[in-house]
Amino acid sequence: MKESGDLPASVVSKASEDSRFRASLLASPKQSIEREFGISLGSDHEIHVHEESDGVTHLVLPPKHRLSDEEREEARTGASSLEFLKKTMHDPAPPLRSPSPRTPTSLGVSADAATSACRSAIRRALEFLSSAVDPSGAWHCIRFNLGNPDIPRHYERPPFVSALCALAIQCSEEPLARELLERTRNYLATTIEHPGFWRYYRHLPQDLDSSSLCSLVVRDHPWILLQRNVPRMLNNCESDGRFTTWLLGEREPDVVAKFRIEADPVVNANVIAYLGDRPATQDARRWLEDMIVNGFEQNASKWYQDPVSTYYAISRAMPHFSPSSSDDLGSLLVKRTLALRDETGEFENVLQAAQAITTLHNLGQLDQLDTISAIDQLLGCQHEDGSFPELLAFGDQSLQWGVVGQIGHGSESVTTAFCVEALERLCENLEQPQDFQS
Repeated sequence: MKESGDLPASVVSKASEDSRFRASLLASPKQSIEREFGISLGSDHEIHVHEESDGVTHLVLPPKHRLSDEEREEARTGASSLEFLKKTMHDPAPPLRSPSPRTPTSLGVSADAATSACRSAIRRALEFLSSAVDPSGAWHCIRFNLGNPDIPRHYERPPFVSALCALAIQCSEEPLARELLERTRNYLATTIEHPGFWRYYRHLPQDLDSSSLCSLVVRDHPWILLQRNVPRMLNNCESDGRFTTWLLGEREPDVVAKFRIEADPVVNANVIAYLGDRPATQDARRWLEDMIVNGFEQNASKWYQDPVSTYYAISRAMPHFSPSSSDDLGSLLVKRTLALRDETGEFENVLQAAQAITTLHNLGQLDQLDTISAIDQLLGCQHEDGSFPELLAFGDQSLQWGVVGQIGHGSESVTTAFCVEALERLCENLEQPQDFQS
């Protein structure tokens, strides 16, 4: 694919300079853009190009909102209504499954045996996910209360969770993983809001965390590929250049206004992973660098309790950091990630282990772990049905709003997606003999 940069501007510039391309663009817009820029646009989306003249001006109206005026007003004002909030949930979720005892493995020190065990675990995990993910492609998460376990648990299916999990399993070439990805992309395409934004719940505003991750998954959607959402994203920042979470606007729900969450490090890393290396993201990148250098990442995120989530997100955005800073930043991220282990060399739980493994892979330092031991920790936690334990993945960590604010989110599906990603990375490591550690 050619470097597109600002693709809409590139298309207009090319059409202004190349009369043949201009004619082709007017006759067959989609095919001309795909051919010239080496990209693939969504097959179910049309593109129309209009040529203005001295006597003809075109106005383009945005699509109608997915919700009716009545539904939008209900979402905007319904956050205080328990009946409305119930509509954002789905079926009651079952009780938390008690963690199974660690299952001993017999990997020994054989790379072949470990690789075979990894592959078997990945396929079993994907079989579980295939049965757990909706036919529509929506992934299940569970909303629960950290302050009061007696408050009922509910399933939820926000686009954010589907994107978070799809990004984790996209490294797998297993047929079931590719099929799950296709289903998830279709689901996200049905939940996108013009010109390329998503929201967690109907009663919350659109947010940059959801929008960045979903955009990374559906990159071939024309709104995303043509960067229709980029200008508003770039404008949603503080004066110091740090990106803010919520996209507040007219007729949008204002439930977050009184305790607006600003400049979350994981959200900023996810925004950078999508927007890439451009002048407008430089301040946010520098802020994340300074945070890690000065050791301020502990408790810096309201939404992500475990610092490994910050390391994981930054490591995914690292290709967009300047070469002059990425080496030092990467070294610190490796050091902090490894420091999360206990005296036995294991991470606190299987979710932390999975994100730590992928973080080290992203930084090119997975050999810092004993591969067999890392596989052993993951496989020892896998349930018979192929799933991995439900753990707190994210949630309101400030705990300053009483019982109502102590909301956690996680599910066996979420943990399993991260474990599939980690196992794939460990398999890659095992398949490189020079990197194998006994």
